Amino acid sequence: MEWYLPVIWAGLIGTAVAMYVILDGFDLGIGILFPFARNETQRDQMMRSIAPFWDGNETWLVLGGGGLWVAFPMAYAIIMPALYLPVIVMLLALVFRGVAFEFRTVSDSKVWWNFAFTFGSLLAAFSQGVILGGLIQGIKVENGQFAGGHLDWATPFALLCGAALVCGYALLGATFLIMKTEGEVAERARGQAKILLLGVLAFMAVVSLYTPYAFERIATRWFSLPNFYYLWPVPLVTALVSYLLWRWLGTERDSLPFVATIVLFLLGYLGLVISSYPYLVPPSLTVWDTAAAPASQIFMLIGTVFLLPIILGYVVFVYWLFRGKVREGEAYH
Repeated sequence: MEWYLPVIWAGLIGTAVAMYVILDGFDLGIGILFPFARNETQRDQMMRSIAPFWDGNETWLVLGGGGLWVAFPMAYAIIMPALYLPVIVMLLALVFRGVAFEFRTVSDSKVWWNFAFTFGSLLAAFSQGVILGGLIQGIKVENGQFAGGHLDWATPFALLCGAALVCGYALLGATFLIMKTEGEVAERARGQAKILLLGVLAFMAVVSLYTPYAFERIATRWFSLPNFYYLWPVPLVTALVSYLLWRWLGTERDSLPFVATIVLFLLGYLGLVISSYPYLVPPSLTVWDTAAAPASQIFMLIGTVFLLPIILGYVVFVYWLFRGKVREGEAYH
């Protein structure tokens, strides 16, 4: 097997996951913040800020899941039964949220659709965090197959990761509202972002301290020599970005808090990659152990090489076309 093909596919899937977390994260975050709007006019303004983007953002989830199935079928066959329940809950919540988004704009009474949009966003974010926690803590594998129970993922650590991602997505949503809206919605989001930033930093600190304590493989990766010398800048840069984000939230800068939040997410994501790579199914199976035949990887890689620039071009075009702020009281287009 060509050693570099699984690495390329791991990079592509990792990129797709990062793009999904950032792009769909902020509109899930806006759904989480939805109940805190003062009235329907403000909720309409929040909805309009993500209306051109939200459904396209989920393309990256399809690319990541499809890539895992094609390039790493053994990993897919192990991860899915291990995390079947939170994955199904996440997908149903995303459908629930999408239906609520579309019907809310044409409904005379928006109360139940508001609830559905908020509940779907909250449940999807929490489920994704639980899935992440379930992967970090490891999956029991014997003879190349899942050998654990269907509720092995339901641990305090996984639930903590679920709550952490809800808080993180809400921070993304708040900073996006600062960038994309005007008036009371933006000002309230600025105050919410400060509180959420403190929550995110608290969750990051707990996870960063707990994982090396609970999982020896992670402690070895971060604190053994010479790894420690190479990896210490990651928490240092995280602290610096957090400080800048806090400072920018206290100024009139509108775009920089969102950019800083994205960087904060990417640094957290980098920390998880450092802790787990090259294990795709921690703690036992690497990207090479679970990879498909080289011919299958090459065939799908050729299609991805043509498809990925189209997706990226679409994302850039849509975000450029709908640039600018959404004002209170503007009608849907």
